[in-house]
Amino acid sequence: SSGINAEYGGLRESVKKLDKREALLCVLAESTDEKNILKLVEALCREHNINLIKIDDAKKLGEWVGLCKIDKEGNARKVVRCSCAVVSNFGRESIANEVINDHFKRTVAAE
Repeated sequence: SSGINAEYGGLRESVKKLDKREALLCVLAESTDEKNILKLVEALCREHNINLIKIDDAKKLGEWVGLCKIDKEGNARKVVRCSCAVVSNFGRESIANEVINDHFKRTVAAE
């Protein structure tokens, strides 16, 4: 287990975590039909200084958070779309944590 605590209890739960400043990272799928959702999540992340990663496909995010079945060959099947997921705990230190932290350090330095 990676120890990362990703929340994907739906958009409402993600927005609650963002609003309460309980999220360390937010992943937002830009393929969502409702553009107001994108604006709300972006505004909450900006207001509360929460790191935001945007991806192109809600099905990809659904697969990442485990909203699918894995077949015998290890391929994702019956993937459910997920428009937003938040991470509230990165768990133990790992290379993955370092990669994420380095990404945001470079992003902030470039601004």
